[in-house]
Amino acid sequence: MTALAALWPALPWLGPLLGLLRFARRGPDLLQFPLSSGRLISVIVPARNEAATIETVMCSVLTSGYEPLELIVVDDRSTDDTAAIAERVAAGDSRARLIRGKELPSGWFGKQWACIQGYQAARGELLVFTDADTMHDRELLGRAAGALAATEADLLTVATRQRCETFWERVVMPQIWMLLGFRYHPRTVSRSRRPRDVIANGQFILLPRSSYEAVGTHETVRQEVAEDLALAQLVVRTGRRLIMAHAEPLITTRMYHSLGHLIEGWSKNIYIGGRKTFPDEPIRRALVPMMLSGTMLFWLLPPILLLLAFFGVVPWMGWALVAVALSALFWMLVSVGMGIPVLHGLAYPAGALVGLYIILRSVIRGARRIEWKGRVYDIRPGLG
Repeated sequence: MTALAALWPALPWLGPLLGLLRFARRGPDLLQFPLSSGRLISVIVPARNEAATIETVMCSVLTSGYEPLELIVVDDRSTDDTAAIAERVAAGDSRARLIRGKELPSGWFGKQWACIQGYQAARGELLVFTDADTMHDRELLGRAAGALAATEADLLTVATRQRCETFWERVVMPQIWMLLGFRYHPRTVSRSRRPRDVIANGQFILLPRSSYEAVGTHETVRQEVAEDLALAQLVVRTGRRLIMAHAEPLITTRMYHSLGHLIEGWSKNIYIGGRKTFPDEPIRRALVPMMLSGTMLFWLLPPILLLLAFFGVVPWMGWALVAVALSALFWMLVSVGMGIPVLHGLAYPAGALVGLYIILRSVIRGARRIEWKGRVYDIRPGLG
């Protein structure tokens, strides 16, 4: 009894393990919807300095089983070979074309400006906005169009499979991805009618042209750092319906290729995006830095205390060891779920430490400016 009483402080680290049961209940699942075709889909890819991935995404879209479709790549003033590669691929398929983006106007973020130019050139009744670092299965567009028709939604977005290949991707990406996963489960998002409880994944967003125009296009979110989140909230705020579906077997994304790229990318929007998740709750919005940092500290506390107990600084060896074991089991299961080698879960303290650094960096720098793809954006008060 005394031993059990001594271990009760470790119980909070059992909670996340039990929370994983929520992810076992998949749904909505894009594979459950019928394949559809018939309405022209315009797939729009905003691309800035994507020479390493642009051919992959273009080829994957063009091998889709959906008909009819057109593919529009908008080169957002890239300084690498993105435009040349896209032009070469487009030359081999009449359904694809490259648009060379115009100069970025004041008050716009680059991605939104590229998306709006793609929309202006598109002919499709259905519009898909997808990132240049994605790879599409041939059934993705057909299933997505079928789901949109079956649910009569105004926006359909999906949960994608994250491809993590380097050590730092494999230990840091799960930390950030689980923050989003617990906050925005596809089932909850699809049922919600409150802006605070919805999100869209900018890696794949499908809308009927009429719905996209009704909410004002990307122009209405032109100054938003997390434009996909803002667009989702706008859809629901205007009384329209949003669906989020699991599509991990049908679309893969590798967001970042190095530790530096990963830090730069998540620093861009984790703080301001976090504030945006509480659009009408100023107190919670103000507490976002503590919420985000507290999550990482939650994972770091047991190994820190275990280390201190090992050196005799604190007497809590027992419960710290149990908490570390529960944490390691949690992150190993998460790793398996994300297709990451299971032993990377044991390195979760390193991932949490980098996650904490990203959050602090985002809070300190993100409130003043955003750096991304060689551009620096000044953030005006109230933007976040």
